[in-house]
Amino acid sequence: MSVSVILSIVQIIIAALLVTTVLLQQIGGGLGSAFGGGGASYHSKRGFEKILFTTTIVLGVLFGLTALLALIIQ
Repeated sequence: MSVSVILSIVQIIIAALLVTTVLLQQIGGGLGSAFGGGGASYHSKRGFEKILFTTTIVLGVLFGLTALLALIIQ
């Protein structure tokens, strides 16, 4: 296997994980705010929500770096 094939497989895995974390955040967002019924209250992220948020950021950065690396290799 060449480096570009391995990098493509890694990108696919990271992309699938990134989509999953984003969708899990949307599920936790609540349906009321989708129709304008949600208040403008602020709450801090705790527990699983904070882990999910941090994981999404890390996966996004990793996906960007692997895309840049794939561009440089080609």
